[in-house]
Amino acid sequence: MSTILLVDDEVDSLWVFQLVLEGRGYHVILAENGDAALAKASRWLPDLIVTDWNMPGTDGIELCQRLKFYPALAQIPVVMSSGHTPPAEKSKLWNVFIPKPVELEELESVIDSLLAKRLDSPHHGTNVPAPAPSRWQPVPWKLWV
Repeated sequence: MSTILLVDDEVDSLWVFQLVLEGRGYHVILAENGDAALAKASRWLPDLIVTDWNMPGTDGIELCQRLKFYPALAQIPVVMSSGHTPPAEKSKLWNVFIPKPVELEELESVIDSLLAKRLDSPHHGTNVPAPAPSRWQPVPWKLWV
């Protein structure tokens, strides 16, 4: 089951997207702004992020820029949505742009496509940090004899 982080300051949009995506079997995490999204992304390491561009505080573009600073988050695919066209020079920060109002079938198709590409990628799993080495290593039984 893939985890998707939905970011939008319009709570009604979040709920609609959550219902649709959970109905398709995805685990969904919600955030109402970029700061909350960054905190939740670093805690849950989602497989994909869907974010609105225009939000108070940390907007979608700044969120994408900040995600790129963290190796564990930099490879997460991002779907940007907005009623406005974002600046072209920033378009490398996200994978797909979907204009608002978002067609649910288009969103589902884009999500399925990005997640399939990610699973097929040889770098799949690179955003998951290796477990920290434990100082409590098992003692070989020969030391006890």
